Amino acid sequence: MMSKGMMTKGLLSKIELVAGVILLAAIVVLVFIAAVMRFFGTPLIWSVDLAQLLFIWLCFLGANRALRRRVHLGIDLLIQTYDHRRRLVLDLVLGILVVVFLAVLAVEGVKLTLLNTERLFGDSGIPYAFVTIAVPVGCVFLAFTVIANALEAVRRRGEGRLLVFGRRPGDAPGDLETELKDGL
Repeated sequence: MMSKGMMTKGLLSKIELVAGVILLAAIVVLVFIAAVMRFFGTPLIWSVDLAQLLFIWLCFLGANRALRRRVHLGIDLLIQTYDHRRRLVLDLVLGILVVVFLAVLAVEGVKLTLLNTERLFGDSGIPYAFVTIAVPVGCVFLAFTVIANALEAVRRRGEGRLLVFGRRPGDAPGDLETELKDGL
């Protein structure tokens, strides 16, 4: 039986996946339509701006998904010989630093967003604040994911495999179907 936390994590993962697929599809459609319209001599100038805006949000969404699955690229050449306990302690310290950095970035991102409420994004007529708000929102999501990963790694430390930012060698994330079932 799945725990409430695992079900919530699974639901969030599914929502995140669907949102990412929708954003990516919208970007592809917008760019394709812009290219076709440009070919016929009637360019849609706003479509490229909107595609860029959606791409910024997609980047943060994808970064959060990769962080939750612990599949971000990492170089562990110097620490791969450490035992699990030492690696976990190092990961927890790094997690604290990352959360502090993300908090600072979120606060500064809110300030930037407030400065850009009047500015328009290219020729689209969309306030530039919709672009800059992606930074604080994305940082908050990433910070929550780092904290959730840290709590899960501490809770499952006896298994000796799960870390905050990565997995032990040989622990590849499962395929997409398994992850959706397991809530990862």
